[in-house]
Order: sequence, then structure tokens, then C-alpha cells
Amino acid sequence: MSDLRGKTLFITGASRGIGLAIALRAARDGANVAIAAKSGVPNPKLPGTIHTAAAAVEAAGGQGLALQCDIREEDQVQAAVAATVARFGGIDILVNNASAIWLKGALETPMKRFDLMQQVNSRGSFLCAQHCLPHLLKAANPHILTLAPPITLDPKWWGPHTGYTLAKMGMSFVTLGLAAEFGPQGVAVNALWPRTVIATDALKMIPGALSEAGRTPAIMADAAHAILVRPSRELNGQFLVDEAVLREAGVTDFSGYAVDPTRPLLPDFFLDDPELEEALRR
Repeated sequence: MSDLRGKTLFITGASRGIGLAIALRAARDGANVAIAAKSGVPNPKLPGTIHTAAAAVEAAGGQGLALQCDIREEDQVQAAVAATVARFGGIDILVNNASAIWLKGALETPMKRFDLMQQVNSRGSFLCAQHCLPHLLKAANPHILTLAPPITLDPKWWGPHTGYTLAKMGMSFVTLGLAAEFGPQGVAVNALWPRTVIATDALKMIPGALSEAGRTPAIMADAAHAILVRPSRELNGQFLVDEAVLREAGVTDFSGYAVDPTRPLLPDFFLDDPELEEALRR
């Protein structure tokens, strides 16, 4: 399969950032995209709503469906999945993109924040998969792609922000389990993570995030596309990194993805990347 024409994607948190970039890349192929996110009305701090995202999908050549959905609420997920199936006839791909972040230590992490991260990240990914899987199992080339890092138990990633690391690793362990259960049934279940920081509007709200030392969401969208067009029975249970995926697909020049090509790239969390770390030290 060379493109996603006619395929139906259910993407969580797709009103902006990486989720929207993945939606638009699929839309350029002529895909159907369900935009499942909480942002039904404009946020003064963050641009984009489910409605602007669906309109952008339509403008890019796809079919968009705006679905206001809090993935912490099972009834809302169930309704969003049902609306997607009613509109497009099924679901071929689930992209678990929605995620909550709080980069503080244990004493600076209110339980409300801790609970939000666990409910959105791991529980939300599991819940969306649970309701999409009956439809994915009927699809010709089904995929679940979760934006989660390779599993690590290195204390250097746990000590500074245990709550966030637990939430992201939860998404990774959900990927591991679902891949083992549903991969043999033909559903590809994989994770994708960026090699570098990705400059999103949400990231810019975090003090000291240095988004200008990262890449644009387009690299994640292109990597996701390269994964999702693969035969589902040939790629399962993998923790993939955007740049490696694109190199395997034949991409050699990544300069166009950089926010500022003159700056050294900042490695993302949870990856041990000696090459980038050495470049930063120079």
C-alpha cells in the first residue's frame, strides 16, 4: 500500500500539533480522518479546535469529522468511535496521540496533575484501543500507532519527573501488551517517538523547553505515514524513532524539518542519543 486513500483514521488530540500534522499528511492522500479532541471551542493560549482541524483536513484533500471527546470518559470515546463508523463505515487506523505532561518532581506534582497524566496517557490509549479494535479487526490493513517512547527503566528518566515518566511508559507498556495480543490477529500495534524535541504550541508553553532547537511536527507526520502504509502483518510490537523510520524509507536530508537549521538539535526525553548529545557539547 503506497498511500492512505480511502482509509479511515481515528486520531486523538488531533486539533493541533503532531496529531494535526499526522491528520493532514493522511488527508493529502485522500483519507478520512476523525479528529477526536476536547477542543470544541478556541483556547486563548493554544490555537486550533476540532472544527478548524477538520476544515484543514478537508482543504488538504481528505474527509474530516470533528468529534469533541475527552478520552478519559468511556461514554465519550464509545460515542466518538460509533460516529466515525457511522460516517465512514469502519476504522482502519487508530493513532493514540493525546497526552498530558507535567515536568516536575514528586513534591511539586499535585495529585490532580498526576491523575490527569495517568488517565489521559495510558488509560486513554487503552480505552481508545478497546473501542476501536472490534472495527480494526475487520479492516484490511489495521494499525494502532501510539506516540510513546521506547521502554526504559533508567533512573535518570524517572527521578526528575516520576509522574510524567510513569504516564508515558504506561503508553509504551500498553503498546507492548496489545501488540502481543493482537499482532497475531493481523493488527499492527507500534509506538513512534521523535529523536529530537518537536516544536509544538503546547511545548512552547513549558518554560525552558527550547522548541527552537527542535524539529517541526512534519517529521513525525511523515514517519507515521511511512509506518501506516506498511503491511500490518510485517510490522508489530516495535518502538520506532522518527528519523530511523524515514532513513529506512530513503530520506537522507533532514534539514528541512529543523525549526532553526543553525542551532544544534535537542534530543527528546527517554532516548540515549550520544550523537546528538555530543553535538550539543560542541
